Amino acid sequence: MSATTTDTPATAVRRPAAHLLLAGALAGPVFFASAITQMLTREGYDITRHPISQLATGDLGWIQIATFVLAGLGGLALAGGVRRTVTEGIGRRAVPVLVAVFGAGMVAAGAFTMDPEHGFPAGTPDGPVARMSWHSVTHSAAAAVSFTALAVAALLLAVRYARRRAVPAAVGNGVAALVLLLPMSPDHMSIQIAVNGLVAFTWTTVLALALRRSA
Repeated sequence: MSATTTDTPATAVRRPAAHLLLAGALAGPVFFASAITQMLTREGYDITRHPISQLATGDLGWIQIATFVLAGLGGLALAGGVRRTVTEGIGRRAVPVLVAVFGAGMVAAGAFTMDPEHGFPAGTPDGPVARMSWHSVTHSAAAAVSFTALAVAALLLAVRYARRRAVPAAVGNGVAALVLLLPMSPDHMSIQIAVNGLVAFTWTTVLALALRRSA
């Protein structure tokens, strides 16, 4: 936006909203750039056996912990941007809250880590842990609540866009919600978690950029 000597009230609202939405748009790319780099460089990591969250274990686990926290803060920023730009119609109250729950869940997922298992980090005995620790249970619960909240937000936006006859936006939101709500397969859980993460962060990025253009 071009600078002016005197900001109008509308500009005063749009400028912070644009900054918040930009932070929300960057959350996904930052998350996956960090995660993919770690997948390729951490000894013993196998995406078919180890969920992304397990990168938060071991001596280098702080990198993934920081990645979760940064992505969660991006989600909270996105929630603030949505609140400032979606001011009428279906979802104007619920969607920002649900996106904030997603962001807070990502921060919690970073703060409470999974247990080392299935041979990762290197040197960990193969196979699952005998009993999940409290922080691993908290991590799983935070992630589940986070993705569920985002799925509900996507459903609300699907209805919003369907009523406006914006078919591509309605279908895109509906598909994202469907993927995020699919039950986990025990045999392919780590892959499904990665797909859910990709869908979730693609959705937040697309939403942030779309709202930023309109703002």
